[in-house]
Amino acid sequence: MGIRDSFSNWLYGIAEKRGWVEDVYAQSIRYGGVFVNEQNVLSSSDVYELMQDISNQIALADIVVEDNRGKEIDDDPVLKYLKNPNNYLTQFEFMKLMTNSYLLNGEVFPIRDGDQIHLASNVYAELDNRLVEHFKINGIEIPPFMIRHVKNIGTSHLKGVGILDIGKNTLSGVMNAEKVLTEKYKKGGLLAFMLKLDAHINPSNAAQSKFIKAILDQLEGIDESRTIKMIPLGKGYAIDALESPIDDDKILAYLNVYKKDLGKFLGVNVDTYTSLIKIDVEKGMMYLHNKAVKHIMKNFSEHLTALFFDKSSGKTIKFKINILDFVPYSTKTNIGYNIVRTGITSPDNVAEMLGFPKQNTPETQAIYISNDLTEIGKKKATDDSLKGGDDNSKEKGNESI
Repeated sequence: MGIRDSFSNWLYGIAEKRGWVEDVYAQSIRYGGVFVNEQNVLSSSDVYELMQDISNQIALADIVVEDNRGKEIDDDPVLKYLKNPNNYLTQFEFMKLMTNSYLLNGEVFPIRDGDQIHLASNVYAELDNRLVEHFKINGIEIPPFMIRHVKNIGTSHLKGVGILDIGKNTLSGVMNAEKVLTEKYKKGGLLAFMLKLDAHINPSNAAQSKFIKAILDQLEGIDESRTIKMIPLGKGYAIDALESPIDDDKILAYLNVYKKDLGKFLGVNVDTYTSLIKIDVEKGMMYLHNKAVKHIMKNFSEHLTALFFDKSSGKTIKFKINILDFVPYSTKTNIGYNIVRTGITSPDNVAEMLGFPKQNTPETQAIYISNDLTEIGKKKATDDSLKGGDDNSKEKGNESI
């Protein structure tokens, strides 16, 4: 082994001991006490729950292809790729992973390889002097038509911002506070005792040593909170319980403020969201949709469209969410009865909403006015059609006037 190899190995060892190597490979952000990275950040329940709600909405959305007139193209081959993105992820998993990576890192790189789509990692992006973006993975340049750089835009045109970046200080504090409490209660509350003696401890005093050992054995035997020990003490001996240096109330008060504060980095006011969810799930999900989900779907739509179609195609990939999925079944039934008084499952749109099979006939596909089952657009709302009574009563009424 040469001098250069020896020095390299020594330097690598030093870097590994200090955690630099782990930081490089795991793309972690280091703070005092914990490593905040895309794996362990989800251990904070508040972050995980919010990300689940956001990514689930997007993953449950229907992906469609529209032409330049807004008409859906049901048989476009791109839909086949999006529904089966690759051999190891379903469409739901792919969109959920894409959303979570986007929220955590602020950017994500969908890459098209033949008939498969992947999410690339370790991508280096840069602009040349002609403002053309270039992408490299492990030093290998990727053609720009194969890859898209989806960014959660902050103040940079080249790099997006995610919760690991803009929320790093809050995340660090929250995760350290949670870790302190978890460690404390995992070990049963850090119960400890202090043995006090009036006299000096003399190692040669066999009686004293035997008595101290008996006391310590009794204390160490307390392994459950329900265990009670009776320890008779001689003159000059006392036992005091040590209070934990961890102040639960202060830590919980800190977490009560700053765990909620993490929501703002995901575009959500946690207090508003949770209060809406408690009283009305529909309002809560609509709040989340308008505050966090809608603009992410718009961004994904534009980038996936650019990945699969050229500008001249006139086609657009869109995400469509059925807002009625957030509505309770009883409310859907009321909506259906408001649409039409009789034959509630006859219109296909109502049948589908309530979970019944569609009939797919021209009559059931039409939209009706509820009062007389007249198709909207075909009812002649003229003066004659709005008159009341028959002709005889009208004439008699005029005569009496």
